[in-house]
Amino acid sequence: MVIGSEYFRRQAATLLSFAKTTTNPSMAAALVERAAQFKSQVDNIVAPQDRSPLAPHTEHDMPLAPDFDSRD
Repeated sequence: MVIGSEYFRRQAATLLSFAKTTTNPSMAAALVERAAQFKSQVDNIVAPQDRSPLAPHTEHDMPLAPDFDSRD
């Protein structure tokens, strides 16, 4: 089983929520620090490559279709 980025995001959000509700400043600081660690784990996870069958967006030197003026 592989732990994904969504897991780390949920954990960080939960810890930040707890940090907002506690009245203990040292506990709040520890929770925020741990949430930051989860966030860094999310940043370190490599995003899966897009395997869609569509070609990537490309720029064209000339328009694909001529411009038509509806007034003609």
